[in-house]
Amino acid sequence: MSALGDLSAWLLDDGPRTPRQAALGRLYAGWRRFAANRLALIGLAIIVVLVALALFAPLLAPYSPIAGDLGGARLLAPGAAHWLGTDDQGRDIGSRLLWGARITLEVVALVAVLAAPLGLLVGTTAGYAGGWVDAVLMRITDIFLAFPRLVLALAFVAALGPGIVNAVIAIAITSWPPYARIARAETLTLRQADYISAVRLLGARPARIVLRHIMPLCLSSVIVRVTLDMAGIILTAAGLGFLGLGAQPPSPEWGAMIAGARAYVIDQWWLAAAPGAAIFIVSLGFNLLGDGLRDALDPKSSP
Repeated sequence: MSALGDLSAWLLDDGPRTPRQAALGRLYAGWRRFAANRLALIGLAIIVVLVALALFAPLLAPYSPIAGDLGGARLLAPGAAHWLGTDDQGRDIGSRLLWGARITLEVVALVAVLAAPLGLLVGTTAGYAGGWVDAVLMRITDIFLAFPRLVLALAFVAALGPGIVNAVIAIAITSWPPYARIARAETLTLRQADYISAVRLLGARPARIVLRHIMPLCLSSVIVRVTLDMAGIILTAAGLGFLGLGAQPPSPEWGAMIAGARAYVIDQWWLAAAPGAAIFIVSLGFNLLGDGLRDALDPKSSP
């Protein structure tokens, strides 16, 4: 215990001796704030379980997510052989949910990789450059923000064609404006800081200042917003799948599974209840995780 106490004291030292100690101390202090939030830990646990289920779906799924048994296993209620029942094609719903978790994670990861850097780049460039560059970039951002995300995503998917890849592109195109707004607001404050002025006096070019000195300081706010937006991204992807514009049958995407259960929702309720519950739990997990990250990454919070 004394060794752990010494390590904790070293990490929380008010006068760090090296940049490494300072960086580790900030991470440790952030983790302490995060771990103090029990709901945030529940959200983290949900996401960890989701990732584990998606990674080990081939080992955990007892049945094929595509092939079914129309003759002997069609529309079976939850039971010992099929814990979550079967659908109208005789396919095991639990196995389809496990494989569908992979699609959900792929959509979330790809949208985050595409939308967050774009929004961060647009926002920091607009905030640092100012003038007509700021006006043009922010008016473009306002145009995207003027439309509801799902409606705009529907328009892009209709133009690109149905499919999971086109759905990811459409969601990414509609997701970057909030990140640009946040990054611009942070940049407007940071560009007047003394250390930015010092870097400018040393002869650093604007592109280097934005990429090396301003963007890293905006990352924490953007990461929090991305995490909080994951629930909306999942719902948008599920909405596109429900309308037949996202993942195409027989893909085990959760929104498409709900769409296929519409005709049986009264008598065979488990067909829609299982993927609906999965969407709800995962969305709740991302929201709880985002709230915890917001508290942990807030520089005004005390360790």
